[in-house]
Amino acid sequence: MIFSTREDIDAPIETVFDMLCEFDIYERAAMRRGAEVRRMDKLTAQGVGMKWHAEFSMRGKHREVDVEVTRFDRPNEIALMSTSSGLEGKGFVQLLALSKTRTRMSVEFEVKPTSLPARLLLQSLKLAKGTLTKRFKLRAAQYAKTLEDRARNVA
Repeated sequence: MIFSTREDIDAPIETVFDMLCEFDIYERAAMRRGAEVRRMDKLTAQGVGMKWHAEFSMRGKHREVDVEVTRFDRPNEIALMSTSSGLEGKGFVQLLALSKTRTRMSVEFEVKPTSLPARLLLQSLKLAKGTLTKRFKLRAAQYAKTLEDRARNVA
């Protein structure tokens, strides 16, 4: 199952990319929601090979997920791969400079099953794909607005 959307942001591409790379903000946000997040790599610079392991409860079940940065092309693209029991996810954020002060952010996320129970889960989610797509696009738009507001406050 693939979700994708695009949003235009009133901020320079370098600023948007730098904000996208503030991984500690994502770690803290997950922890505030009750997840336990651990950094699994020893890299000192941001880039390919950064890894995290997260554990959390969702719908009454204990879940674990591993996330790794698989592409890091400053200031154009970040790609991530996530693995969980039965599911594999690939996502990327691509940035395109529309002008010196405007950036287009394209976001795509694909989920694939790696087990029969996960295949059944995704099959049932396909029935709600319209709702899930709307929610995905709304969250991406909210995040783009947050980036825009933060860029405006920095400038």
